[in-house]
Amino acid sequence: MSLPPEKASELKQMIQDHLIKMDIHGKIRDVLAETIRGEGDHGQRPLSEEDFLTALQRRGIVDDVMKDLNFIPWYTCTALHNFLMCSLANIRPLRRYLYLQVLGGRAFLEHLQEPAPLPGQVCSTFTLHLHFRNQRFRTKPVPCACEPDFQDGFLLEVHRDGPGDASKMADATTMLSICDPVHMVLIRTDASGDTVLVSSYFLDWRSVLSAPNGKTAISVELLGVGSECKVSTGVLNLKLEMYPPLSETLSPEVISTQQSLERQKTAEKERLFLVYAKQWWREFLEIRPSHQSKLVKIFAQDENGVNRPVCSYVRVLRAGRLLESPRQAARFVSLLAQERAPVVGGGARHEQWCNMMAFLCRNKGDCEDHATLLCSLLLGFGLDAYVCVGTKGKNNPHTWVMTCGNDGTVTFWESLTAHRYLHQPIDPEAPPLVPQPKPTYPYCTVGCVFNYKTFLANCQPSDSVELCVFDFADSSRWKAMSEEAVRSVCAPGSTSSLPPTPPLCSPSIQSAEASNQLELEMRFLLAEHRKDLGLATVWDDHLCYLLSSALAAYELERSMGVSCGNEEFQDGVRRAVPDGHTFKGFPIHFLHCNARRAFTTCLRSPFCEEILCCRGDHVRLAVRVRVFAYPESACAVWIMFACKYRSVL
Repeated sequence: MSLPPEKASELKQMIQDHLIKMDIHGKIRDVLAETIRGEGDHGQRPLSEEDFLTALQRRGIVDDVMKDLNFIPWYTCTALHNFLMCSLANIRPLRRYLYLQVLGGRAFLEHLQEPAPLPGQVCSTFTLHLHFRNQRFRTKPVPCACEPDFQDGFLLEVHRDGPGDASKMADATTMLSICDPVHMVLIRTDASGDTVLVSSYFLDWRSVLSAPNGKTAISVELLGVGSECKVSTGVLNLKLEMYPPLSETLSPEVISTQQSLERQKTAEKERLFLVYAKQWWREFLEIRPSHQSKLVKIFAQDENGVNRPVCSYVRVLRAGRLLESPRQAARFVSLLAQERAPVVGGGARHEQWCNMMAFLCRNKGDCEDHATLLCSLLLGFGLDAYVCVGTKGKNNPHTWVMTCGNDGTVTFWESLTAHRYLHQPIDPEAPPLVPQPKPTYPYCTVGCVFNYKTFLANCQPSDSVELCVFDFADSSRWKAMSEEAVRSVCAPGSTSSLPPTPPLCSPSIQSAEASNQLELEMRFLLAEHRKDLGLATVWDDHLCYLLSSALAAYELERSMGVSCGNEEFQDGVRRAVPDGHTFKGFPIHFLHCNARRAFTTCLRSPFCEEILCCRGDHVRLAVRVRVFAYPESACAVWIMFACKYRSVL
């Protein structure tokens, strides 16, 4: 028996809430611990999911759950079985796990007067995102409140042994050397769908290694971001538990000593790099006094107000099966909205470079965030990619990406639009009559370029992009930092303060469902708009379907740079529009699935309004929506309105 998506989601939530009340996770953990101990006494036979499920049935856990769930229809049997199997599938013998529970929050004073949402009312929500050792999770959205009701648990794999150590399980001493933090990012989503970065917190989980029973409850204070990075935003209540339980625990003094040594080691590396950077900068200024005004950015401040070398913001990032080519990666990055860091009051632009995890969770950021993410993805595809810091337009500071081909070809990638530009330098010493290449890119000057292991400052007489020669091996044109010095503070794992690189998440949007839903909403809004104007609305479903090929061609051109399919679309439209009739179409592109926002934007276009308000003889209307899903929550939304009517001369 199949259920509608909304009913299935409601059923899953009912089962989940009830199982949490029964403490089903605790019961499963107890049974698993007993099973592992029992098998450990009788040999090293690998444990299977069937062994765990048999143990649960033998203890009567499954029967108890089914009795308590007798108020839910019969098809819960399948859902319950799937839940138990998923719980077991996530746990592997001989691996260590950290079970992290988020048990509510308090003191979110900004929402002290927030009224409780009415049933069915769309309200602002909090979502907590977590990243730990290449694993990402997020809580269910909860209404914003002074005491948000987070009730979620996550099983984080802390340690897995290699093939040669298949019979060993990591002890507390081994895990003490794992200094990777749990990166927690709190996002607020407004009723309109707009996202706001509330806090970015790094949790050192190792205090649980000293807990007598392997369990500990802690409260963490979240601080704001940007100009509010020293202001408290609220407190989260957490419960940490090691699984399987540790046979021996560590003393709190041992843990604090280890943490202190890590901080001292990191501080010393950062101090030595700062000393080197100052000396390098003095040498750069000695080359030419005018270098003082060049945009050579060695350090940048992240969302928590921490100054870090710019090279640490770039990583080699492989997207697996989520992105198929460098151009598709550029398209994905361009779909993340641009928004500058908020600043209280007027004045100069506040520059804030976000950690990659915070940027991805928020789904928007400034040009620096887009450029570092795109550069990381292009490096993952094997390209020789760099982030460029300079200016564009009216000398406005800007950041973009460049790649160098094996044949010396230099290509600029605009991370905000996915546009690509070929760079051909102008020869200032050429005779006036010699034709010179005309720049097509919008960039004016470039002060420095960098990636995860290289930092180069432009020391050519002019920092104009059109005159610049990107021959990085020529030390008279580019002054390089020592790669060893950069690696000492920017290489993965070089310092405990370096944020780990998160993997990309699969698309969270179902393209077909989102397209159908948004198209229904657009049809309703269009019909209501025409009704207010005293106009009837008659749909041409065949014409609606024909618009699909045009939208697919538009997205293909944006993502791959290939234009095709226009001939077939035009031929289909000619056959669908009778002689003596006129066809008009208007495509438009969005980065969101909010129907009302999109329709309001469409009405601002005189071309679109002409179609929506079409009057005449035998008027037929059409609208088609295509939502193209990309990693994270990114999406490309194409909407096309069209009409055909009989021409009257």
